[in-house]
Amino acid sequence: MDADVIVIGAGFSGLYALHRLRSLGFRTQVLEAADDVGGTWYWNRYPGARCDSESYYYCYSFDPGLEQEWRWSERYPGQEEIRAYLGHVADRHDLRRDITFGVRVGSARREEDGWTVTDTTGTSRRCRWLVTAVGCLSAANVPDIPGLADFGGEWHHTGQWPHDGVDVAGKRVGIVGTGSTGIQAIPVLAEQAGHLTVFQRTANYSIPARNAPLSEDEMAATKADYPSIRQVQQGSTNGHPFVNSDVDVLDLPADQRRELYEAAWERGGLRFRAAVKDVLTDPQVNEVTSDFLRDKIAEVVHDPATAETLTPRDHPFATKRPPIDSGYFETYNRENVTLVDVRADPIAAITRDGMRLESGAEHPLDVLVFATGFNALTGPLLAFDIRGRDGTSLREAWRDGPHTHLGLGVAGFPDLFTITGPGSPSVLTNMPTAIEQHVDWIADALVHLRDTGEVAEATPEAEREWAAEVARAAEATLLPQAASSWYLGANVPGKARVFLPYAGGYARYRQTCDDEAAAGYPGFGLAGDRAAMSGSPGAA
Repeated sequence: MDADVIVIGAGFSGLYALHRLRSLGFRTQVLEAADDVGGTWYWNRYPGARCDSESYYYCYSFDPGLEQEWRWSERYPGQEEIRAYLGHVADRHDLRRDITFGVRVGSARREEDGWTVTDTTGTSRRCRWLVTAVGCLSAANVPDIPGLADFGGEWHHTGQWPHDGVDVAGKRVGIVGTGSTGIQAIPVLAEQAGHLTVFQRTANYSIPARNAPLSEDEMAATKADYPSIRQVQQGSTNGHPFVNSDVDVLDLPADQRRELYEAAWERGGLRFRAAVKDVLTDPQVNEVTSDFLRDKIAEVVHDPATAETLTPRDHPFATKRPPIDSGYFETYNRENVTLVDVRADPIAAITRDGMRLESGAEHPLDVLVFATGFNALTGPLLAFDIRGRDGTSLREAWRDGPHTHLGLGVAGFPDLFTITGPGSPSVLTNMPTAIEQHVDWIADALVHLRDTGEVAEATPEAEREWAAEVARAAEATLLPQAASSWYLGANVPGKARVFLPYAGGYARYRQTCDDEAAAGYPGFGLAGDRAAMSGSPGAA
């Protein structure tokens, strides 16, 4: 064996997995396609790229010394600062010596006593356990629009942005997509471009970020309070250091209701969702909240027709990923910005000179930007050929949608562990919080397997039970009502419509994982009825 454990990916997940497993005595190798650490923050260098969780908790909690040492500069960290932070972590814990950069995995195959991982150059490495740390949002989704190959200008996907940047000064720029990424990029591109045309299919809610530099006093107070901050995170629904309000907004008089929402709007950020209770479970509460946000769009955007086009009316607030922004709606008041509603007049083709709509309208462009997101959660795992017991292909096993046990393991794929896989809270949480929980759980499981010599494989029965729980948790919320959401895979043509993350809350999920471990990992065939292992691999 070349290693006890091979970890694929060197972002937040892979770096912590390497540190944790190495500290437990596992010979661990990390394979990374990029030439440095960072994961999603290595690749996503588009204008305006910034985290929507606040910096003081979008970071690791495993190292108190690191918490005290690192100094964040802004309330919401930008891409460069997050990448610098991860580089600092790699240096602080001497992680790079066990990372092989510039290696893109082509396949991973289960053999009798372990895994063989082969890169795209044909080099193979063997290990006993395989851990995927490939992220949830790393497989870029470029829409299949006729004529793209004939476009005479340059085009880029935000998730594959050139590292030396893109010069848009004075140019005619078009951007497709108004999700979280588009909402970040559009204000910056508008400032740089000669003219910016925004092609919007789905109008989106957005909350002001209220980003600002962090003072020395603010940082000192945060560092002094880290123990309690982390405690709140571990008990919260979304891994954030705040809890949802117990205020029933429907019981408030109209003036108090408005005052509450205005205060939350001025504070900005993701805490807006927590200003009142039941936003994602009570349709009436959500509609009141959504109406407030719709009114804000009308206040900010000067042209009534543009404001109406920007106003979301087809899904409840926060049922799609809720963006936060810096001047997004204000951007549409600029003279060099045009909004095009491609739901009313869909894109027909990309031409040599720009974009043509079904109506025949032509939009000349020099640069085309796709802010069209990712093949989320499943895409990164299906980007290479994973084959389990008896040569079972993960692509085939998941042809009707993914199924896992706890988002950590897959039936038919022994000793494979997936960090933030489909069926875990992942994208519905503060990611570093979820990642640390996953890695710690996997590390403890590997210690058990090392001690006992057993092989862990999710049972079909456990997969079926967890799939039912994931579906139940989603249906208990309003989340499935956003029919076009990437939470459901709806942004990728042909992708099975399955609610992908676990919506039952981080704290509940963590307890479920703890219970699984305490019982001896029955859902992985290590305790209880071994006959469960005889079920069909990947049965759902």
